[in-house]
Amino acid sequence: MRYHNITKDDMLNGDGLRVVLWVAGCNHCCKGCHNPVTWDPNGGLEFDDASKKEIFDELEKSYISGITFSGGDPLHMSNAYEVTELAKEIKEKFPKKTVWLYTGALWEETKRMELINYVDVLVDGEFECDKKDANLHWKGSSNQRVIDVKETLKTGNIVLHA
Repeated sequence: MRYHNITKDDMLNGDGLRVVLWVAGCNHCCKGCHNPVTWDPNGGLEFDDASKKEIFDELEKSYISGITFSGGDPLHMSNAYEVTELAKEIKEKFPKKTVWLYTGALWEETKRMELINYVDVLVDGEFECDKKDANLHWKGSSNQRVIDVKETLKTGNIVLHA
């Protein structure tokens, strides 16, 4: 897996103060994307033990709410396995921290993935420039959904994150 950045103390990509891993690789290539530099799966830096340590050092801080996986697309074939393993390890070591995942894929495509077991909130759907609205909370376009994964899995119906 490759990544472009690890953002610390982020308040824009999920509830609370978060660490964000911006992975490389995306096949959605949405018109008007904020991060087209992340589309190339060979771009950025290799995610290594030092990168992982940097994330875990941030998650050790009591005021950090959790991690957000974004990009690029964390579910891109070059990322999905390592993001799953990282999310699993984070949930084991930091069970009170939340995991948010931004992807262009839809819930219906992701709900059976192992990764979903470690995700608290999923922001699904491709960014659509013509559905952009400055008043949207946690998402870039109105077609996207901010899904409470645990409640959705429990009820069998999509429950939006409040």
